[in-house]
Amino acid sequence: MTDEEDEGTHGLAADVTVRDTSSQRALFSYLTADVADEYIAIMRLFTSTLLADLSAAEVAAQLAERGLTLDPDTVENRCQQLVDWGNLVRSVRETRVPTVAAYHRSRSRYQVSKLGGRLHREAEEILRAADGAREVARELLARIVESLNQILLQVGNVNRSIDGEALAGAVTGAFNDHQMFTESVTDFYAYLAGVLSRYDLAGEEYAQFKGLLLDYVDLISADVNRNAPEILERLRILLKLIDRVLDNLPAVPVLAGEMIAVDRLPGRTRSDWEQLAVWYGAGNVRSGPDQLRAAARQALGQLITNARRMLAASGTGLSRRADLLKLAAWFHNADSDTAHRLYDAAFGCYPARHLLIGPDEPDVSAGPSTSWWDSAPVDVPVSLRERGDRAARGRSSRVPDPGADAQRLLARARRQSEARHAAAAELVAVGSLDGSRLSRAARDLLLDKLSAVFAAVSMGGMMVEHRDADLGLLLRAISTRGEATVVAGDDGAVTIHDVRLVALPLGAAGRDTGLAVTA
Repeated sequence: MTDEEDEGTHGLAADVTVRDTSSQRALFSYLTADVADEYIAIMRLFTSTLLADLSAAEVAAQLAERGLTLDPDTVENRCQQLVDWGNLVRSVRETRVPTVAAYHRSRSRYQVSKLGGRLHREAEEILRAADGAREVARELLARIVESLNQILLQVGNVNRSIDGEALAGAVTGAFNDHQMFTESVTDFYAYLAGVLSRYDLAGEEYAQFKGLLLDYVDLISADVNRNAPEILERLRILLKLIDRVLDNLPAVPVLAGEMIAVDRLPGRTRSDWEQLAVWYGAGNVRSGPDQLRAAARQALGQLITNARRMLAASGTGLSRRADLLKLAAWFHNADSDTAHRLYDAAFGCYPARHLLIGPDEPDVSAGPSTSWWDSAPVDVPVSLRERGDRAARGRSSRVPDPGADAQRLLARARRQSEARHAAAAELVAVGSLDGSRLSRAARDLLLDKLSAVFAAVSMGGMMVEHRDADLGLLLRAISTRGEATVVAGDDGAVTIHDVRLVALPLGAAGRDTGLAVTA
């Protein structure tokens, strides 16, 4: 064969593959056609019984009994279109009729094709399926273990004769159970992810799905963790005996001297068993149980995200689903004029006006005729801006415990008292304050006492004494013309003119704690 012939052969094979794929895609056309209900009713009639062989007139009569009235010519056109798409095939049964008119009415008879019937059964199953959670067939995992045990019992002993039919039944049961389990768990997690990703999930609905996730998902994970290692262990043993399993399975019968191309049941090839073992963890890729655990973690993460959103005190995290449903009901029951007014009120579709909230606005002179460009912005409360009401949110704050504050204030007062006693002791130790050098605390205490001393000196007294019983300090001021008392410190010096100051202990001059003026 030349290169040109080889290339032509490959090109022809590619064209055949494309044509076959396109013809299979055409099988779905009747589900989305303009008169899809009529096509579905006709296909339902052909798939309701085994090997239904009907003419257009018989189809029209049976459709009329089911409540769908179509004339035979229309049914003939619909059936012909289904034949073109590949859903129906023409019947080759010989027609026996009494008259020529009956022959013309029944000359075209139809049967459902293999792929057309299979597609319609799948479509009917999807149309009947409820938009809810599908129960996971987790009990099938234990049945898979039992089926694998039966297979091992058949092929494990080389000296034992093998029952081919029993072996085939166990193989088919194991693969069918695995397929049903994976399909059910995939549908369940897909439904769960679709629900948990809803932004309006809240309240009682959220509580129900939380219970479903925490209880049911944990139950599924427990079954998978218990049975998956047992299944994997048995599959590894069977992979070593796979030739004995495949050789003893019943062969496909030969028809008309040639092998007919058929879709074999799962488990009849080595690759089927290898893929099954990989799903349960025999390969280097992520196994099916690992994928289930990852899906459970993802669902739990989404559940926590929804809980955090619902617990948010402000922002857009709160759901407005109930408000929107109520608004939709109002629109449904309103006439045209009321609906326009309702729309304007609900979505704020009014002319731009400066609306006053109350007397707390900074500029009360702004009115409806004032432009937003010229007026000061209005500080709208968060509750009114984001939720449309003035209701208070959150709970009242707790009353603070005054014990800690009282202890802190007492400690501070104690430190201040100790500092004042130390300053008073420093003054008493110096005695005559003229020419002394004091600390800042002692200097501040002296300045604090001078106001009372100066008031008495200004009244004409020659010597004034100020007594402080708490500090045990007696401050004596003697009026001296032309002399001064200079007290130095770290940050400067204080000069007191015409007065000489002496600090004494309080016991040096009686027990009187007031101001005493001695002539």
